[in-house]
Amino acid sequence: MDILLFLKSTEVSIPVFQIVMLLALSTLSLLFGRMKLALLVNYVFTLYWGYMLNRDRIFGESLEQISYFSSFYFLFGLFVVVLASIGFMTQKE
Repeated sequence: MDILLFLKSTEVSIPVFQIVMLLALSTLSLLFGRMKLALLVNYVFTLYWGYMLNRDRIFGESLEQISYFSSFYFLFGLFVVVLASIGFMTQKE
């Protein structure tokens, strides 16, 4: 029950322009048959919204308050983006 209450009371503020940009990029990628690119675009937007848009809430006022888990998780997310980009660029014949 606590989880449902948490999900109902949590507010996420994402600029409408960014949502429209995500929808446009994803739709164009899918229309041109680039499913891998659409997946990468959605992942990058999610990573950006989770960390860059809300960095004041996550990291606090100073960088000294960053928890090791948060910084490791973000760096792992960037690592996944790099690996996915490399994997998507190489084609199997």
